[in-house]
Amino acid sequence: MQRSGRWAAAIALLLAACSSPGGAPNTIAPQEVRSQLPIPPVAETIRDDGRTVVALRAAPGRTDFGQEGGPADTIGLNGSYLGPTIRLRNGDDIRAEVTNALDEMTTLHWHGLHVPAKSDGGPHSMIEPGDTWRPTWTVNQAAGTLWYHSHPHGQTAQQVYRGLAGMLLIDDPEAPDVGLPDQYGVDDIPVIVQDKSFTPDGQLVVDPEPAGGPSTGFLGDTIVTNGKIGTYLPVTTEAVRMRLLNASNARVYNFGFSDDRAFDIVASDGGLLPQPVTSQRVQLSPGERAEIVVRLDPGETVSLNSTPPTLGTGDDARYSPGTFDVLQLRAADTLAGSPPLARTLSTLPAADPASATTTRTFRVQGRAINGRPMQMARIDFAVPVGTPEVWEVTNQDRQPHNFHVHNVQFRVLSRGGQPPDPAFAGLKDTVYVPPLSTVRLLVEFTQYTDRNWPYMFHCHLLLHEDIGVMGQFVVVKPGETAGRPPHSDHPA
Repeated sequence: MQRSGRWAAAIALLLAACSSPGGAPNTIAPQEVRSQLPIPPVAETIRDDGRTVVALRAAPGRTDFGQEGGPADTIGLNGSYLGPTIRLRNGDDIRAEVTNALDEMTTLHWHGLHVPAKSDGGPHSMIEPGDTWRPTWTVNQAAGTLWYHSHPHGQTAQQVYRGLAGMLLIDDPEAPDVGLPDQYGVDDIPVIVQDKSFTPDGQLVVDPEPAGGPSTGFLGDTIVTNGKIGTYLPVTTEAVRMRLLNASNARVYNFGFSDDRAFDIVASDGGLLPQPVTSQRVQLSPGERAEIVVRLDPGETVSLNSTPPTLGTGDDARYSPGTFDVLQLRAADTLAGSPPLARTLSTLPAADPASATTTRTFRVQGRAINGRPMQMARIDFAVPVGTPEVWEVTNQDRQPHNFHVHNVQFRVLSRGGQPPDPAFAGLKDTVYVPPLSTVRLLVEFTQYTDRNWPYMFHCHLLLHEDIGVMGQFVVVKPGETAGRPPHSDHPA
């Protein structure tokens, strides 16, 4: 990747300011609320030969986050920073057309989406500058809040941080009405939360690899929501559905409201929970999502905020600052009525570990999983299609890790030997793994097989992914074994 003198200066500034794990300042600066929350536009689609086609163009741009010093150099999809919200319907045949107008290679991974391996957008699907990638698939999963982001091996952290990410929503026209707010941008709100740091002249401080070995990665000092600092949302309805996405490189958020009001958690990564879960907080590590429904009274103002998360490090304050605001909600003097939520949101079968025929173990430590750093030329194992498995993921470090698996929505069986919180007992593709503990997952891969083209499993703290805390697997037909990955001539 080519870096300008401005990027190099930003990195030097960050390294000089190192004062916390990950090499970044670990405080969040107070922010004046002065900008209405931008709502990402819905991506335009066309119909071609029976398929829904969505076109995305990755390109450089200049973005005003509302920071001091003026616009920053950024990259985005169909715009200067982030990308449009892609809305797909269950059952539709899809073709994406992803054009790379950058001066560096990139990829685009559909995080949480069930797709063929060649369409998944992992590090084997590199798009050269000037080229267009055209993956196809058929949507076959429940309605949910997913996202998409770049995924080049060794460069994911800086590309996502600079702007290559966006939301991807699955709609199901056959699903029953359960009383959820559903007017996008009115009472159904995407909330993409990131932390940034800026140089005095307004440029982004880019995430370097810290000296001294693995750490959490970048922890910025400024909260950016949907690409803007210090935001508010005008509320015009009694209930608001907020689709929370932790799109930060390393920071864990413990979302709630400034007055500690209760709200309903209605969905996790992969879709609706069986019933609403009433709570005052929901903790999300990088890559995780949650849908919540909060109710407001006419004329009131309240802030979505984050309090220190429970990480289990023994010294959580080193990784997390105090309480800080993310988004202010301003209710109008008169609010349109909102229906009550149904008591039953979805019908999920019980997660039965007895259905599994295989148990796999994953030891996450340092720069490796099971003692082996990521190698593009190595397939770590093959999974028979349609065969449930238990995956036991152990964090052997004293620092935070989480675990993301491509192409599947799994079920969390236990964390630290205890059943999952009801808010995390639904469909998940990313899960926090506390230090010196084990998370057990029930995993089953269906429909798509390819003995040569792999999917990824990795820590979703993006620095960890980049430095090797990642591996590859293939899904195969019964009796098949793993083949050779497409880039077997490239060992790293």
